[in-house]
Amino acid sequence: MRVSRNLGPLLFAMAVALLVAAIARVQLDHWVDTTLLPPLGVETAVEVVDRDGRLMRAYTVADGRWRMAVDLADVDKGYLALLLAYEDKRFYQHSGVDPRAMLRALAQAVWNGHVVSGGSTLTMQVARLLEESGTGRVAGKLRQMRVALALERRLGKDQILQLYLHLAPYGGNVEGLRAATRAYFGKDPRRLTPAEAALLVAIPQSPENRRPDRRIGAAGAARARVLARAVQEGVLEAEQAQAALSEAVPDRRRPFPQLAPHLTDRVRAAAPATLRHVLTLDAGLQVQLEALAAQAVAGQGEQLGVAIVVADHRSGEVLASVGSAAYRSDARQGFVDMTRALRSPGSTLKPLVYGLAFDEGLAHPETLIDDKPVMFGGYAPQNFDKVFRGTIRLREALQLSLNIPAVLLTDALGPAKLLAGMQRAGMHAVVPGGQPGLAVALGGVGVTLEDMVQLYAAIARGGVALPLRVTGESVEGQRVMSDTAAWQVSDILSGLAPPPGAPANRLAYKTGTSYGHRDAWAIGFDGRHVIGVWMGRADGTPVPGAFGGELAAPVLFQAFNRLKPALTPLPPPPPSTLLVSNAQLPQPLQRFRSRNAAFQAAEDAPAVVFPPDGAEVELLDQGLLVRVRGGVAPFTWLADGVPLAVAQGARETMLALPGPGFVTLSVIDAAGQSARASVRLR
Repeated sequence: MRVSRNLGPLLFAMAVALLVAAIARVQLDHWVDTTLLPPLGVETAVEVVDRDGRLMRAYTVADGRWRMAVDLADVDKGYLALLLAYEDKRFYQHSGVDPRAMLRALAQAVWNGHVVSGGSTLTMQVARLLEESGTGRVAGKLRQMRVALALERRLGKDQILQLYLHLAPYGGNVEGLRAATRAYFGKDPRRLTPAEAALLVAIPQSPENRRPDRRIGAAGAARARVLARAVQEGVLEAEQAQAALSEAVPDRRRPFPQLAPHLTDRVRAAAPATLRHVLTLDAGLQVQLEALAAQAVAGQGEQLGVAIVVADHRSGEVLASVGSAAYRSDARQGFVDMTRALRSPGSTLKPLVYGLAFDEGLAHPETLIDDKPVMFGGYAPQNFDKVFRGTIRLREALQLSLNIPAVLLTDALGPAKLLAGMQRAGMHAVVPGGQPGLAVALGGVGVTLEDMVQLYAAIARGGVALPLRVTGESVEGQRVMSDTAAWQVSDILSGLAPPPGAPANRLAYKTGTSYGHRDAWAIGFDGRHVIGVWMGRADGTPVPGAFGGELAAPVLFQAFNRLKPALTPLPPPPPSTLLVSNAQLPQPLQRFRSRNAAFQAAEDAPAVVFPPDGAEVELLDQGLLVRVRGGVAPFTWLADGVPLAVAQGARETMLALPGPGFVTLSVIDAAGQSARASVRLR
């Protein structure tokens, strides 16, 4: 069969056209395939969330922009429908460039004499946002088309859409859908109203001119156009659009969450490569306690600070951590995390002293102890109020926070044993000079609020430490004291009267005030939780008149009220607990006697009152006046072992001495008890 001569040229032309098209297609493919794409990884904010996934803190990305990670599955479906209807109806059909949309945009521009609608696809917008290029010039458009075509070959449609959700601009330093919903609506984009969704579709077209916090009128008008298009495209019913128009346009940006700023900074610094940190904290409780902290220092001067730590002592989980009343550079030095600052604990270490003493068999809560003047070498501790109570039960001594009984117990234990107990509790105590002395019992050591909360948590959970944690799993700690001693301490502390105005309950707590009124403490626990409160000045200067019982204790009780409506009961005593009166105690436990009591002088032993040991005195012509206190008359006085006055009934006498120089004076009473003093005569 012969082909008509008239068809020959046509077939040839078609063949040439197909060849040209094939060559063009090959060239186009090569042009697209050799496209150098910008980096497709998008930096998003480091986020810190609470135990239930609620956002506590977000950080800007490197260039100071708010850009938060968002998953397509977590975006409101209504928003996505509005976005595609308004920006790119054929998004899932085209290959990155939509010829129909571009021809339509060109025809509208020619007909109207100005640009009516853009022909850019969402993929082209992503290309522009990735390269941060302009929108108007021909070269720029060609580059966007090339990158868009290349993107479509490298990524799936949902991946491209997700890039848009991360990069779309919303005015100022807000980028991406989730940052926008947080900034303008205070929530994530999982559930959006039609009005909210329409506004979020409209803003990226002209982000600075339509940002509602500055151009609310323009933002409202742009939202209305999106709603009208949504009705036209069948995405919304007319009634829905009309209702959306009546919804107020937000006129300000909301602050991004900044809860527990000191702690979140610390967590981020410890794991800088982690993008999402999940903490044990409770965001709702954190909000309440940060408000309580601000309230606690209001009207108390510009320098007074406060810190609060709340933990579940059964699990070791920290539920709230307030490092200061406000996270800012001010007179209170709010940027300093006072939960980790080294401070003197005052009397709050005394429960550990008592618990260790109970464990050592040195004492029992009903043991009697003498609260009277004592001297340890050159150290003479005194009670805070300078008053001595005489013989008193140890239970009352701890409840009254008396210093002398605590020092007597520490002397019997040995300061090193007290420090070892602190270490077993997981505390990182710092002792001035590195050598612990008796003053450690009264606060002569540097500790943190977190340390103290961990110690009280150990007492609350039967004497076993469980390191506090904000992430990760629990790790069992060491035993600090027996369960019996821990219960005895808890029982004593639960007998303390609440501060004025606080609810009467069985909260076991202890207050403390450091030397010079620099630190006021209150730490307490019930059967489930432990809370520690510190108040003072971050720079360590005194706070005149500040006492833990008056300043910090009310905050402690208010914190428990915010934590839960009712306290969890304390546990019952362990079976081995000795619940008897003083008279029923074994004889050695009825009255406190230190381990070296056998080597100490009896209470009624004589003592040389004058001249005092180590003194330099003038020898008179008639001799040297000497005086004895205590003991039983008559007295015998000796100088360097030589008797000079025998059977003296009086407590004062004049001794005839040979001359100046060093001499050791001794006095012996009728019971054979003696005392001595070495002096220098001149």
